Amino acid sequence: MPGATGIANLKRLSGGANKETWSFDVRCDGAQGKNGLLPLVLRRAPRGVDVGRSNLLSLEREAAVVQAAAGAGLPAPRVRYVLQPDDGLGHGFFMDRIEGETLARRILRDEAFAAARPLLAGQCGAILARLHRLTASAVPGLRVAPILTELGNVRTLYRSYRHPHPVFALAFRWLAERAPAYAQTDLVLVHGDFRHGNLIIGPEGVRAVLDWEGAHIGDPMEDLAWISVNSWRFGNIDQPVGGFGQREDLFAGYEAAGGRTVDRDRVRFWEVYGTLRWGIGCMGMYATFASGADRSVERAAIGRRASETEIDLLALITGKGWA
Repeated sequence: MPGATGIANLKRLSGGANKETWSFDVRCDGAQGKNGLLPLVLRRAPRGVDVGRSNLLSLEREAAVVQAAAGAGLPAPRVRYVLQPDDGLGHGFFMDRIEGETLARRILRDEAFAAARPLLAGQCGAILARLHRLTASAVPGLRVAPILTELGNVRTLYRSYRHPHPVFALAFRWLAERAPAYAQTDLVLVHGDFRHGNLIIGPEGVRAVLDWEGAHIGDPMEDLAWISVNSWRFGNIDQPVGGFGQREDLFAGYEAAGGRTVDRDRVRFWEVYGTLRWGIGCMGMYATFASGADRSVERAAIGRRASETEIDLLALITGKGWA
């Protein structure tokens, strides 16, 4: 990096099992950073991890998506550098560090965010509207994920655990009956994991969107639904959008920012799908714990939450969880 002379304040941040996140400051001339320090984050794959083992994007591809999003005016960190093989650091990229909060319980309860909470649903809708203007040409080579394909993939994963859940079977049938009607739609760039934990929030609202590894070409209603899955409300069940807002505020923000007219029935369909997907994800967490691959309390605790998603699915399917 031009002007860089060293690093300071290096520390590893908490993060997911598939990625390492490091925070540090680069010493550089005053033209590049405040007080001669440029705050950065390194997002990289741990050594020994097979970076091509899932539907998640490679870090090189994720960096390209973040760059495309930032270039389109979305609140995404600026990518400074993508690691090259000669660097000896594996796969990853450097991006600007943006200050703010990502922990949902603080965002939903701390007084510092009281003024922001009523604004967040509309802001999220506006951000998604700008994102969904991007099509497959924005980042060539992204996975195309129409609903019939996604439903088939999740069903295959569910069956691989060999632990039947009658409510999950009911949800699969409900989705399969309706999927053909929603299969024909214009596909756009979808974030794929737009929710608490992947949003940096300040007192004024959303500052940045993180973790683009699940980005794909899909139905725009998927993103609108995912942030409303009950598991992301953290107890504030009367505020469906992330525990901080109403669906109508999300939809209004989306349409006012130029998003397509929201198809509420299709959003409900994707919310059922998202709830089912998370429930099966909880099954996977427990399977990892039970196999001995990861005996952490966190894995076991999340695994138990599959039963919560069953309650959510019954509420959504009967219409009681959609209001």
